[in-house]
Amino acid sequence: MAEPVCRALGDAIEASLKALVIPHRRGGTYLCINGPQFSSRAESRLFRSWGADVIGMTNMPEAKLAREAELPYATVAMVTDYDSWREGEGAVEVADILEVMRKNTEAARGMLADLAARLGPTRQRSPLGIETALDAAIITPPEARDPALVEKLGTAAGRALRR
Repeated sequence: MAEPVCRALGDAIEASLKALVIPHRRGGTYLCINGPQFSSRAESRLFRSWGADVIGMTNMPEAKLAREAELPYATVAMVTDYDSWREGEGAVEVADILEVMRKNTEAARGMLADLAARLGPTRQRSPLGIETALDAAIITPPEARDPALVEKLGTAAGRALRR
């Protein structure tokens, strides 16, 4: 997980964003917090002092699950607010966030349609070797694996479990 984001998928996403003239910034540090909640001003200042660019509630669990399923992963973090770190602005209001989310959803739909066409029906290999991430992760010898559990995990980990 040293590099949770697949560069090749990130390149394709960035190409879609550029083609659709959707303002974006590539890179940054994502901080995953427990949700659903907003940060206090003190928490926001702390997170920013740690170098966090985006604060969210789901990104890292999703990244880790994708890696365990040997799937390339990238995030398109569509900002809804500036949390409470901007001292001159009022506190975050849910109604304002919902309006920004509506606009973000429109942009995301267009980006996903463009991205799907860009990626096409075939899967390119990841420069991170994501497709073989489980090769070193499953240490239980094949003869000691529960067949029912292997069957259950087949969709996500079948390639590695059947070797």
